[in-house]
Amino acid sequence: MAYCGLECETCPIYLATREKNKEEQARMRAEIAQVCRQDYGMDYGPDDITDCDGCRTEGERLFSGCKDCAIRNCAKARTLASCAHCSDYACEKLEAFFAKEPDARTRLDQTRADNA
Repeated sequence: MAYCGLECETCPIYLATREKNKEEQARMRAEIAQVCRQDYGMDYGPDDITDCDGCRTEGERLFSGCKDCAIRNCAKARTLASCAHCSDYACEKLEAFFAKEPDARTRLDQTRADNA
């Protein structure tokens, strides 16, 4: 699970990274770029959808949107396993994110409950 509660293994960018068929991978990246523009206001084209091994990776294969993610960077700076473990949960950044990704809240809320 990503710091924010997303499931990296179901992320379209993660899945495109693992797609072996280059034509299908290109189609997936074009679709992802469109979603990034429409849903998140990110000015991305298909070439901007880089390989990604998940937001917890430290290697070369990390999507630029993850590298620049304020939520990820905050959790890393606080050395948290996820935002569920933060004393400021749920901060304004997360609340805005949850408006678009309510399942992420459900996962983080469950993590908090499991660790209470």
